[in-house]
Formats: sequence, C-alpha cells, structure tokens
Amino acid sequence: MRAYYFDNLEGDQRLPHDSGVEASEEVLRSIGVLHRHITVDAEGKYEQEVAAVAKERDYKNHDIVAISKEGLGDEFETKIKSFYHEHMHEDEEIRYLLEGSGFFDVREHSSESWIRCHMGAGDLLVLPAGIYHRFTLDMGNRVRTMRLFKDEPKWIAHNRGNETDANPYRAEYLKSIEVQ
Repeated sequence: MRAYYFDNLEGDQRLPHDSGVEASEEVLRSIGVLHRHITVDAEGKYEQEVAAVAKERDYKNHDIVAISKEGLGDEFETKIKSFYHEHMHEDEEIRYLLEGSGFFDVREHSSESWIRCHMGAGDLLVLPAGIYHRFTLDMGNRVRTMRLFKDEPKWIAHNRGNETDANPYRAEYLKSIEVQ
C-alpha cells in the first residue's frame, strides 16, 4: 500500500490525485489507521494470517464482495459514487484485498486533509470506528475484497453531517486520537 495526501484537484475519483506528499505509517497510526500486507498465495496460507488478525480483534464473520463493471452492469457508476461519499461507521472496518486495487481515503482530523491509501491484492486495512473515510476503485475498475465483521455481516454508512459529528462513536474516536 502507498499512502499520500490527496491533491484536491477536480477529476475522476478513480485517478491517483497524488499531491506528491507521502503519508507515513506513523501518520496513519496517529489517526488510528492500521495497515498490514499479507500476500495472497495459491496455497491459501493467507487465510490463516487473516484468521489470526480476525481472532486477535475478536471478529467472527466475513464475506467477500466483488465490484466491477462486468459484475454491476448499469449500477456500476451509481454504486462507486455511493461508496465515495464521506462517511463513518459505528464499527471498526477491516478490509483485505484479494484481487484488483482501489483507494481508501481517510480524513486526517487535525488538518481536514484526505490521505489516500492505494491498496492492492494482499493489503489489509483497519479503520477505527468513527473515522471519516470514503472508497473508490482506481482505473482498473475492479476489486475483490474480504470484509471482516465482529458478528453478522453489516455495513451501515453514516454520511458526514451535524448528526454524525455528534455521534458518540465519532466522539470516542476523537478522544482516542486525543483531539480536544
């Protein structure tokens, strides 16, 4: 995975939007974002490593989603635009890319800047509950991703606004990164 600051220029969300300013693992950790690379191998050894991460974080369930023009047909553009709305979740979000590539943009609270994380196969990302983020494919236009869940699979996005700014999970997130 490569992380850098988003350039904020107009243009297709799937373009790199690379400002040329890198974001270090330390910067990501300071906002609660964790990254790990687990190589996807034909023998399936990666499954044991992902299962170990799930057990360590008390996750009991997962699903696999595929996003592509071929798979979504006429819904493709609408669906990827919906993922790109700035939002948060009340649960931690863990994603492991099995195939393809895309971008997770995470909001650096102190500066309100976007940090763009370009992920490929083998990248595992942990986003804390309450962090503002968004997702888009890159120009490859396809991804197959394992989503991990504490219990039953659920994905509830709370789009950014006054209500989410006051959400208790958002407040707890800000407290966890020591924002006053």
